[in-house]
Amino acid sequence: MSANKDMPPPILMLLLALLNGSLAFVSPYEVSGTNHTATLPLRPRQNTYDTSEPDDYYGLGSDPLGSPPPIPSRRPSSQPCDYDSCREHQTPCSQLAASSGCLCPGVTGPNVVPEAPFIKRLTTEGSTVVIQWCAPNSVVTHYNVTVGKLKTFVFGEGQRSGAVGEVSQGEEVCMVAVNNKGFSDRHVNSCKIYNPPGNNSLALKAGLIGGTLGLLLLLSLAFLLWRHRAQRKADARITHTTEETL
Repeated sequence: MSANKDMPPPILMLLLALLNGSLAFVSPYEVSGTNHTATLPLRPRQNTYDTSEPDDYYGLGSDPLGSPPPIPSRRPSSQPCDYDSCREHQTPCSQLAASSGCLCPGVTGPNVVPEAPFIKRLTTEGSTVVIQWCAPNSVVTHYNVTVGKLKTFVFGEGQRSGAVGEVSQGEEVCMVAVNNKGFSDRHVNSCKIYNPPGNNSLALKAGLIGGTLGLLLLLSLAFLLWRHRAQRKADARITHTTEETL
């Protein structure tokens, strides 16, 4: 008997089932002789995108991710900030630049001795003298004002004016800027001689002297002219009298 006849029917049926499954598995392929060539089914072509191109990134092309374009950062402006070093209690220029992108003047840092401030004027309010100044382009913690050699006043970094009490005529008022590194140097623009209003200044005195001299000169010329005319009249009368006598 052959081997197939010795196999029990259940085993034979199992082999037939496995054989049928194997044939079903390889059914999509084309079989030719002993060479097997597999032909895979065509799949639909998918579109590809090159996201490296800037046009696609900013939405001018197709972006499969749908990501929004980046928000450009604020570009600095070429306009100077609305900052006046003589204006009192104003917003620091660094804050103005951060909010609007404007340009600030160059400022030395806190580890550099400040430059000298600039005194604009000395005015009088009643019996008190008020000093007004402009800040230097430096980091300043406060200002010291000296009247003469005895009186000293301290003002905050945001102030640009302050009262210094009574000041005598001709007395010198000086101020320095201060930070953690030291004091500003004495400068011609950081000191001023006080001349109270109402008193004769040098210009006024020179004007009065010049006016007085001019008036005296005019009076002298007028007197000489009058005297010359009077002398001519007297000489004419004498000549006329002499001719009548002859």
